[in-house]
Amino acid sequence: MSARIPDPEPRNTSRPNQGVPPGETPPGESSTGSGAGPYRPLTRGWAKGPLLVICLVALACALFFLAYAVMLNV
Repeated sequence: MSARIPDPEPRNTSRPNQGVPPGETPPGESSTGSGAGPYRPLTRGWAKGPLLVICLVALACALFFLAYAVMLNV
């Protein structure tokens, strides 16, 4: 027969689902802070400048790959 080795960290199995007693941890929402203020919906969409730049870059990339595909087939 082999000798039983005692568990170095015994577990408390008398109350397995007891949980944390009230007052032990702070409430869930109290530590989140005040946030950025009240919600204000956006009044305008994208500015014309950034949208124009994105469209021009996309068009330049499309033209580059089209020219590359034509050069491969020649």
